[in-house]
Order: sequence, then C-alpha cells, then structure tokens
Amino acid sequence: MTAWLSLLRPQQWLKNGFVLIGLIFSHGWSDPALVFAVGVGFVAFCLASSAVYVLNDYHDRAADAAHPKKRLRAIASGRVSLPAARALIAVLFCAALGLPLACGLGPVALAVAGYLTLNIAYTLSLKHKVLVDVFCIASGFMIRLACGTYAVGIVPSRWMLLCSFMLTLFLGFAKRRAEIASAPLDAPASEGSTRTVLRHYSPQLLDILVAITASTTLLAYGLYTVDSDTAALHGTQNLIITLPIVTFGVFRYLYLLYKGGSGEEPGRDLLADNQIRLAVLAWVAVVVLLVRT
Repeated sequence: MTAWLSLLRPQQWLKNGFVLIGLIFSHGWSDPALVFAVGVGFVAFCLASSAVYVLNDYHDRAADAAHPKKRLRAIASGRVSLPAARALIAVLFCAALGLPLACGLGPVALAVAGYLTLNIAYTLSLKHKVLVDVFCIASGFMIRLACGTYAVGIVPSRWMLLCSFMLTLFLGFAKRRAEIASAPLDAPASEGSTRTVLRHYSPQLLDILVAITASTTLLAYGLYTVDSDTAALHGTQNLIITLPIVTFGVFRYLYLLYKGGSGEEPGRDLLADNQIRLAVLAWVAVVVLLVRT
C-alpha cells in the first residue's frame, strides 16, 4: 500500500487548491451549487494530477532507476509492476474525466481534459524544452484556476490571474534552481537527474528568473489589494495589510531555497516549514477578518 500511495503523490494535491481560489475570492462559498461544482473539480484534478505522476514515473522508469534518489520510486524499484502501473493510469484517467461528466459538469471535464493533454505532451516531449518546461507547469496551474472559475461561471479578477501566473512561474524556476543545486558539484547539472533540460539552465540564469518572478508576484499582489474593484468586491480597502505577510512568505521560501536546500518539491516544502505554515494561517485569518467586517 505504501508503494501505491507513493505513486499517487497525495502530498502534491495541495497544488489543486488553485481550483478553489475563484470560489474563495468571489465569495461564492454561499452558493451550494458553486461549492459542489468546484468541489467536484478539485477531486477530479486530484485524480488527474495523480494520473500524471504515475504516467511520468512509468515513462521515466529507466532514468529513475539510475538516479540516486528516484531509484527508490515504486515503479523504478519494481515494487509496482508495469502492467499494474498501466492499469492504474487508465483507471485514474477515466475517473478524472468521468466524475465531472457524471455530475453534469461538462466544462469542468473539458478543463481536466486540457490539463491531461498538456501533461501528456509535457511528459513525452515538452519537459525537455528550456523555458517551455516551466511555462507548461505554470499553464497547468492556470488550467486549475480556470476550472474553478470560468468552468463554473465565476469571472476571475485580472489581478488574480496575473498573481497566480507569476507565482507559479516563480515556484517553477525555484524548483529548477533547487534541482541544479542538488546535482553533484563535480558533475554537469544534467547528471544525476532525469531532467535533461537542466543542461540548458545555469544557476545564474535561474537566479535572475527567480528574482524577476518573485518581485512581479509581490507587485501584482500589492496592486490587487489596492485595486478599486477588489475593494468593492470584498467591502474593504484594507487588504493591503496582508502584503507584509505575503512578502514574508515569499522571502522565507527564498531563504529555504538558497540556505535550506528546499525547492525541489514545493508542495512538501510549503507543508513542512513551520514559518510558512504560520504565515499562511495568519494571511487567512486576516483576510477572513477584513472581509467579514
């Protein structure tokens, strides 16, 4: 069971929280139909993302077997057989698409299908294209956001879209920076990794890209908090109070990236660090307090 669970990567389901963003920031939580539709979308994306992880492990099994850490993965190590892995991929793909269709949520199923199509292309080819690989990761998050907004009839804020896009680019480039840092010091960046695209990156380039996307994320969020439409929607002009909390969270993540050896698994890192968890809880508490008052 441990091997099968590790294949599904449940710790990565945190990323599917992007499906919930539109519901939260549009105050749609009071509409049972919207809550149901977004909830179905969240579960469908958990199934879809697990399907993609299993597909990736299946496709990369030979390279993973030669990797010092990834050789312990369930398929590369042989703990899960190839026929069983293929069957699991099929079940997850069908469940991810079948759930929203069974609930009469065609647009949600379409978003899931788009996500699956993108990630099949990513697994087979696009993850080897420099810069394209990270933009594919960001696009996957934007599809999640679209599922939780457009697919259920919610119109997202332009600032929400910009913040989400820049945040996902930031996390993507930070992930690549961490992967290069974890490579052996006396070997090219691509060695000891299944990501051949790393040979096209350099620490200096990624440092610049991380700095640009982190700065743009904070700038976009700051502009979102002072936007007149945001104030009208939430009934408060004080969301700017949350900017220091978000800034601390981003800076803490940068610290973990450059000093703590984190960044390769953003979902795990965000859950594991006490200070980031406290920052998230503080942000949620302040937003709820401001919106309700």
